[in-house]
Amino acid sequence: MNILVLEPYYGGSHKAFLAGLIRQLPYAFDLLTLPAHSWKWRMRLAAPHFAGVLQSDPQFKAKSYDRILCSSLVDVAALRGLLPANLRNLPFLTYFHENQFAYPVQLSEARDVHFGLTNLTTALASDGLAFNSQYNLDSFLAGCRELLAKMPDMSLPGYEEAIRAKAIILHPGLDFSEIDPCHDERQAGLAPVLVWNHRWEYDKNPELFFNTLYDLAEQGVPFRLIVLGQSFRSQPPIFAQAAKRLARHIVHFGYVSDRQEYCRLLCQGDIVVSTARHEFYGMAVIEAVRGGCQPLVPDRLSYRELFAPAFRYEDAAFARKLRAAMEARRLGLQEARTLTSRFSWPELAGSYQKWFAARG
Repeated sequence: MNILVLEPYYGGSHKAFLAGLIRQLPYAFDLLTLPAHSWKWRMRLAAPHFAGVLQSDPQFKAKSYDRILCSSLVDVAALRGLLPANLRNLPFLTYFHENQFAYPVQLSEARDVHFGLTNLTTALASDGLAFNSQYNLDSFLAGCRELLAKMPDMSLPGYEEAIRAKAIILHPGLDFSEIDPCHDERQAGLAPVLVWNHRWEYDKNPELFFNTLYDLAEQGVPFRLIVLGQSFRSQPPIFAQAAKRLARHIVHFGYVSDRQEYCRLLCQGDIVVSTARHEFYGMAVIEAVRGGCQPLVPDRLSYRELFAPAFRYEDAAFARKLRAAMEARRLGLQEARTLTSRFSWPELAGSYQKWFAARG
């Protein structure tokens, strides 16, 4: 099977997803991509851009394809209207890493509903849909219902049923090959090591995490701290504050670009914490759990699909649950693998093959 992949945001988790797909599936892939920046421009204009390239570039004009795979940042409805019949009539599959109804906006911004509407028309124009979590699908459909309830003089009868009929949940496969060798990095007998490995943004709710650590430090509770994740020019001020107030507890504080070093730091942890108000999946936590960290995650969002209630908390009980996790400490090798194996590419590749094959 020959698959044409269109990805206008080729970086981060989108890029890692495609790399795993190409390694694990017995298909031939051709990629047409754009760098991972200016996402609003990508979502508006990647479709006509890709349509022009596909009709003018000899590399693509000479090829015959069986499927076209897009991410949800492609306006599939517009793209199909701009492509010649030999491409337009192929099965289009769209993978939703996120949806624009639930994606967090900056505190200073109002939500532009047109991006959500583009997701809706993309879902309607695609032949097959996969969402990375049930939460992603549910929040997408909830956003559609809320917005379309305001629609004047028109109706879209049966749109939700049509989307549900062609949508499945497919977690993005994870590659644990660089984490597994460093599982024994943790040195025994030291204070519990807490890991926080998320984007340094408001939707990850860092205030709950760091304010709780301030209280633990004032109470003299021993702990060490590893803070990872991507930071930006504009970031919540609590990160700079925490780097100073918790300095004597810090093992590492900041972004790590080297994958092996990142995995090594994960494997030094005892507990990985999420305090997120928003999460479509939870790849960062799963990777840390594979490295032996006990997960402590909110009882909401996609986390309900990933981890049992024993690993989840309500915000009001966060401090108490954190103290309990610190006493329980690190996962054993077998438990870490039991919790994470179902998210690995070897476990998920077969489901992806069925998804591609079903749309003939």
